Amino acid sequence: MAKESSRTLHFLAWFTGVVVSLAVGFGLINGTLVLPGWLGGTSLVGLWITMIVGWIVVVTTLISAVLVAIRS
Repeated sequence: MAKESSRTLHFLAWFTGVVVSLAVGFGLINGTLVLPGWLGGTSLVGLWITMIVGWIVVVTTLISAVLVAIRS
């Protein structure tokens, strides 16, 4: 019983991490989340960097989710 509960909790923690990572990644891509102005977030280059980082987060999250599904 304890082992099953631990496995369920582990899955819920992993699933929550995937959802949060995707939410943050898409927030960066859509411009909802940006760098502060003093870090260059209001410039065109800062917006591009933010969008690129968002795509990196989304792609790596999806790759890790697929790898976990393959391994299971």
